[in-house]
Amino acid sequence: MKKVLLSSVALLSLTAGAMAADLPSRRAAPVPVVAVVPAFSWTGFYLGANAGYGWNTSNDKVFVNGLGLVGGNNRGGFVGGGQIGYNYQMGMFVVGVETDLQYADLGGRDNSVLFLNPALVGFRKNSSDNYFGTVRARAGVAFDRALVYATGGFAYGDVGGNSFGGSSNGGWTLGGGVEYAFTNNLTAKVEGLYVNLDRKSNNAVILGLNNLGAVNNKNNEFGVVRVGVNYKFNSY
Repeated sequence: MKKVLLSSVALLSLTAGAMAADLPSRRAAPVPVVAVVPAFSWTGFYLGANAGYGWNTSNDKVFVNGLGLVGGNNRGGFVGGGQIGYNYQMGMFVVGVETDLQYADLGGRDNSVLFLNPALVGFRKNSSDNYFGTVRARAGVAFDRALVYATGGFAYGDVGGNSFGGSSNGGWTLGGGVEYAFTNNLTAKVEGLYVNLDRKSNNAVILGLNNLGAVNNKNNEFGVVRVGVNYKFNSY
């Protein structure tokens, strides 16, 4: 009898274990690990290069007895250089500061005045070392990897001297552009600027044979359209 009872208990234990193995588990399934790719941010330092075209909109004039006001020809040319800056993004808004230094082939050429009796006077010279630079604030709106911005600030340089005193000094600039991030570190932009530089000397008197003339040097004003690339120094 005792053996029969022990055998019955062993059989019930095996049956209960088998049934428990067939029951569904109450343990939660493991959570899959998903790599989170960080959203692109414009925040960070950057440096780059640019190239484009500029045109001088200022016009030096000479008043000559018997002729009136006579002006020179204004021409445009190549503009190129480099820039460095910093952006900080807050939601969709991006603010920053940028400084650049440019070579600018914007000097006037073939600008001379023929006095009636009989002096030939050139009043603007072409310079091969024309340049300008800016220090500007930037503010814009980011649409993920696209940034639309306005910019403005201080400008300086010399983009075309004058034979009778007219080298450029400091001034101001205003413009805007569009920039796009092709990768997390490489961006490209199209930008336009208007630059106004004051002259250090704005007047001069010219004495010719039986003629009196005066140079009227206005502020040096020019526009620039350029494309550029930047490298951003962070991983996002």
